[in-house]
Amino acid sequence: MTRSQPRRARGTVGHAYSALNLRLALASFGLVTMVVFAVLAFRADLAWLGIVCAILAVVAVVDLAVIQRRRAARRREEPGVRHSLFE
Repeated sequence: MTRSQPRRARGTVGHAYSALNLRLALASFGLVTMVVFAVLAFRADLAWLGIVCAILAVVAVVDLAVIQRRRAARRREEPGVRHSLFE
């Protein structure tokens, strides 16, 4: 079973370990930005920069997957609770 917070984390259910909704917004922005920069870099024949941007886009996708798993675990632990962007 996936927990919403890792064991021995400093946060509690009342005080979140990580602002998951904010992380979701920032990771989404990073993904879109890096995809756009990668396309622009490849079009400008800067393959090395395009590869770096593509790798960062993959990191953002992995982060989005981790965030979604933690949000789902939090929803199972706290059904019916709505969280703001910073919780």
